[in-house]
Formats: sequence, C-alpha cells, structure tokens
Amino acid sequence: MIVKESSDVQEMKVEEDQVSNVLRQILIGPEDGSNNIVMRRFKILPGGHTPHHQHPFEHVVLVESGRGWVLSPQGEKIDIRAGKCLFVPGGEKHQFQNPNEEPLQFLCIILNQ
Repeated sequence: MIVKESSDVQEMKVEEDQVSNVLRQILIGPEDGSNNIVMRRFKILPGGHTPHHQHPFEHVVLVESGRGWVLSPQGEKIDIRAGKCLFVPGGEKHQFQNPNEEPLQFLCIILNQ
C-alpha cells in the first residue's frame, strides 16, 4: 500500500503543443506500482487551457476547486465548478478552459497506458 501527501508530489508545468498555463501532478502512477490506473491533478491557471484534443482512452474527472469550462465535441462551453464530476469517453474531443481569475483544479483518473 502506498500512502502519501498530495502536497509532497511535485507540480510540473505541462509543456505540450496547444497548452497554456497548466500544471500537473501524478499523484498515483506507475512509480507507485499502479499497474492499471493513474490519478493526476491538474491546475489550470487563470486564462489557461488544455489542448482541444481526443485520445482512445476514457477518463473521469472531479473538479476540486475553481470554475471553468469544458468544451464539448460540438464546441459548446459547459460550465464546471468544484463538486462537478465528468466522464469523457475514449475518442471524444474535449478541452478544459479557465477564463476566470482563480485557478481551476481537478483530479483526472485514466487507465495506465
């Protein structure tokens, strides 16, 4: 069993194409012996966003704090805030955006690819 403080996990800036002002922590992953799932925390700083992208794997998301939008495959901006849960099927195009003045923070759990 692995038990650790999330505050002890290094926060890294995401340096990828079409990403702006996003930080990521790998809270539980392969380095912890997790063979099947990865728990990540993302922090989207004010004005930041993830890429408008898709991938073959599904993921679940829990918004921990802040407010923002998730862009649907049709381009609709859906409001998200602390307490909202999301399921994004594999292959569905999506993007997280933070147009607000406070960070948007969420957990994102995926299969260990």
